[in-house]
Amino acid sequence: MIQVHGYAAKQAKTPLTPYSFERREPRAHDVVIEIKYSGICHSDVHQVNNEWGTSTFPMVPGHEIVGIVSQIGSKVTRYKVGDRAAVGNFVDSCRKCNSCRNGLEQYCLEGAIWTYNGIEKENGKATPTQGGYSNKIVVDENYVLSIPEHLPLDAAAPLLCAGITLYSPLMHWKAGPGKKVGIIGLGGLGNIGVKIGHTLGAEITVLSHSLKKQEEARKMGADNFYETSDPSTFKKLRGYFDLLINTVSVEIDLNRYFKLLAPDGVMVIVGLPEKALSIGPFSLVSFRRSLAGSAIGGIRETQEMLNFCSEHNITSDIELIPIQKVNEAYERVVKSDVRYRFVIDMASLK
Repeated sequence: MIQVHGYAAKQAKTPLTPYSFERREPRAHDVVIEIKYSGICHSDVHQVNNEWGTSTFPMVPGHEIVGIVSQIGSKVTRYKVGDRAAVGNFVDSCRKCNSCRNGLEQYCLEGAIWTYNGIEKENGKATPTQGGYSNKIVVDENYVLSIPEHLPLDAAAPLLCAGITLYSPLMHWKAGPGKKVGIIGLGGLGNIGVKIGHTLGAEITVLSHSLKKQEEARKMGADNFYETSDPSTFKKLRGYFDLLINTVSVEIDLNRYFKLLAPDGVMVIVGLPEKALSIGPFSLVSFRRSLAGSAIGGIRETQEMLNFCSEHNITSDIELIPIQKVNEAYERVVKSDVRYRFVIDMASLK
């Protein structure tokens, strides 16, 4: 077994503290990655606080993982020692269902095996998965991603979740020239959505509760910026958008935002609030509008996103922190006090 050091929540709603544990020795198709950076996602906070009711402990969070390959199994063909590599939200799937065969492993019918707070099974033995707030991870090469040389490792880390979470719906609903796209919220997800959507050629509008981030959004490529606390916003933009992407993790009145959609417009939910969302039937049937959801992307699409971001110089705006400040960072994430994503420098573990 490989001895690993990291930070873990020992039980729900407790601070993360130093934690040592073991990972498996690499199997034939496994890659061992020396983790250099790990992003902090708002879902990490939800999971540590057991706000979705599915958490198990002790828990090492982290699914925005980048580093360097330090060891490979005997049959690995995709990576070699020294390669820049990454791991996102999941580390395996059934590989047999239609979703997996079509490169949509995140929608595996048997359930993808999440990078942390999941269960890996081998020879009848169940082992809890642990995430990227640690110095090493062992993953099958088919679920490892390559970081293009042009991307800085630290600023690339959030692309493994935030990047693909916005890239996938923008591509699926064909954001591009002639499309009016609204991004609800300019946080860790929204800032990447603005950059990718702008690069695709869509008209990008940010909808935020205040105007504080307006200048920053325009530098990222936003064409328009509106304050949702101003009632006139919802009158001016009625029936305007072809696509709305809701990135926020708090409850909002979806019916109010639905009125901003044009006929056949789509609202896509990617933010995950703690409580259930509510939508009235008239909001759906009026103008043949649709409500949809989107979760990250498969391995093939995530690699496509990384290559796209490398080609167009897209990374997340980050604040790099030592792991000793992770609990302070969690508090600031909840307060939206970060521009725009925390990334842990795993060298601080030493």
